[in-house]
Amino acid sequence: MRAREEAGEAADERHHFILSIPVADRPAHLRACLESIHRLCECFGYGGRSNGRYSRIQVLIAEDSREPESVRQHRALAEEYRRKGLQVFHFGLDEQYELLQSIPVNERRELAHILGTPPKERFYLKGQAVNRNLSYLKCLQLSADRARTLYYMVDSDESFCVSRQTGAGEQAVHALNYFYYIDRVFRTSDTRILTGKMVGDPPVSPAVMAANFLDDITAFFTMLADTRAGQACRFHAPAPDATAGSRQDAAYHDMAGLFGFESPRQVFPYHCELAGEHDNAACLRELAGRLAAFFFGEHLTRKTWFGWQGAFDDRTPARTLYPGNYVANYEGLRYVIPFGHLRLRMSGPTAGRLIAAEIGERFASVNLPHLHRRTAGGDLHGAFRPGVELDREAQREIIDLSNEFERQFFGDLMLFTTETLVREADVHRPFEKDCITAIMERKERELLQLYQHKRDAIGEKTRALETLVFQDGHWWLDRPELADALSRVRSFLDNVRRNFGEHSPAWEQIRSAEHRDERKRQITEALMHYRSGREAWERLIY
Repeated sequence: MRAREEAGEAADERHHFILSIPVADRPAHLRACLESIHRLCECFGYGGRSNGRYSRIQVLIAEDSREPESVRQHRALAEEYRRKGLQVFHFGLDEQYELLQSIPVNERRELAHILGTPPKERFYLKGQAVNRNLSYLKCLQLSADRARTLYYMVDSDESFCVSRQTGAGEQAVHALNYFYYIDRVFRTSDTRILTGKMVGDPPVSPAVMAANFLDDITAFFTMLADTRAGQACRFHAPAPDATAGSRQDAAYHDMAGLFGFESPRQVFPYHCELAGEHDNAACLRELAGRLAAFFFGEHLTRKTWFGWQGAFDDRTPARTLYPGNYVANYEGLRYVIPFGHLRLRMSGPTAGRLIAAEIGERFASVNLPHLHRRTAGGDLHGAFRPGVELDREAQREIIDLSNEFERQFFGDLMLFTTETLVREADVHRPFEKDCITAIMERKERELLQLYQHKRDAIGEKTRALETLVFQDGHWWLDRPELADALSRVRSFLDNVRRNFGEHSPAWEQIRSAEHRDERKRQITEALMHYRSGREAWERLIY
């Protein structure tokens, strides 16, 4: 392209890309993400190099860390990858605060639901939506030509590659020319926002995966009971097909039916990742050592794999915005992720319903997923996840996901209220309180019943698994070398009860009518002010 332009032929019309990566206390994840971007540039050379830099790719690290050491490491990574040719900018907390304060007070007040109101002394852990929206403003500052720039939103725990199943297990493949295909979509259509999906670890909270995870772990121990400790490991069969976009796309979700997916009836077998010769006892130790990662979002048995589905720039209408994998042109930046101040989960799907109702097929999806990895380095070190607390000082790992669980329930309430609202009301006009309230009351009753049913099922499955592992007299109880592994299984079961049991903190909040009323008030107010907030945002950026 450059040679043709210098020869007086057609100018290079390809877009510039600015990638925004919000990150909070995740140096290991950020390194993997940056490395995948660098490798993508090396493999495909989109836009070429000029003066030792990839000229059409810029990367913005949007800081949201609480720990100063994490900030230091993130800055060091920015410098490291600058030396490798990436144009990397670190958008620090002080700079973010100054940028927010540069907005006139009255306008800032109108944007509170979008940009938040965090005080300077606690300008961290603002949440992905607020941090991402702030990064839009910095991205615009970095744009030399806004009309020819695409804004690519990426999560720090995602990489520009995909996973596939092989005879040797999971394999990460750097095979997709993301920038090329995305550029082509925007140059050949009127698309404003393009979203991809994820392969690898599920994009959902452990709060909605516990029932099926217990099913699969119970199936593992049932099969293990029919073996002997010294026998060669028999847990290397390939997992069932669960490719992105298939009918089992959401097999990891306990309530997949809410989203129009089938809930698979069969269990998914555990696939041992140990290499070389080893026995069933070694497999048990390996599985037990990975159980705690479930509470940080890693599902050992129900990952999603990449599948070919036609041309990579083939578009289908979208309804869910994946916050860690979407691209907007300048016009598309008006469709901001709303309600960030609520800190609820499901903000991406909620935004997607609103966007789809407003622009239809100009909000599209393509088969360009990212590889999603909840944990880095094979353990929980550095596995920071907002709303999940890990107490390593205790004799056993005590994990508390009550904050995330509460945000999941009310995020679902926000999502399904919005989904119905955009069908019954005009998304271009302010939503009326009475309409919101009537819909929300119906959805609240449905979700309470569904969550109660799942809570009861989790209790039954937990008791059954405990009996199978510790009371049925199977061979692993007589193996002293498995004492630590069994202790980890016990710790896992204790954490399931702590987080999903009758008296779990999250469930107490969800059952509290007073707490629900306050959350409903917040969501109702946010929906009523959605249109005015959008108008204030558009005045700010256009």
